Amino acid sequence: MFDGTFRKPVDAAVKPIGALLRKTGISPDVLTVIGMLTGIAAAVAVGSGRLLLGLVLVILAALPDLLDGAVAKATQTSSQRGAFFDSTVDRVTDTFLLGGIAWYFATDDQFSGQLAMLPFAIAGVSSLISYQRAKAESLGIDAKGGLMERAERIIAICIGLAFSQLLIPILWIMLVLTSVTAIQRFVKVWRQAAVAPVTQERIEMRRSRRQSRRVARTERRRTRVPRRRP
Repeated sequence: MFDGTFRKPVDAAVKPIGALLRKTGISPDVLTVIGMLTGIAAAVAVGSGRLLLGLVLVILAALPDLLDGAVAKATQTSSQRGAFFDSTVDRVTDTFLLGGIAWYFATDDQFSGQLAMLPFAIAGVSSLISYQRAKAESLGIDAKGGLMERAERIIAICIGLAFSQLLIPILWIMLVLTSVTAIQRFVKVWRQAAVAPVTQERIEMRRSRRQSRRVARTERRRTRVPRRRP
């Protein structure tokens, strides 16, 4: 939701910062790695029960993630490899962060051990959302949007870390809204797939390639000269 609504204003706001960072010589991939390492540190802090420190580190981890794209544009180094790397690192960071919350629930005596499954459930549904988008885009279909995308999840976690008494209710709300988002994307892709010409074209192309390979293998077998035995 935030990604679609505020993406352009945010990109415009960080563009001058990207131009300044370009002069330092730092690369977008370095910023991405810094964000991931800071996110992992946040997960460790949360897992050990230091929620406010974890909150600060989550915010600090979000800054490089926000700026790596601006630096890539400023240095004209935007690429598919960079986009793939950034997306992969986002998934790693999210998994560690939710894992840190799960560890906090599992090791703190004030919580039942079963509560640790809640962050893992959110991580599972979040992975489904990411897979839906990736698979849909590979088929030429748009799957963006939904009530609880990554930006909303990070904001919700920050609120829960800032107000620890709200952490559990917020996680339950996240699970519900993330599940709703998965359903929204499924319905969106399902409707588009019924009429998307690009999808059908790609399917037909793949079938044609498989058929061509079968024909080529058959021809090679027919033209193969049998070896003579001595």
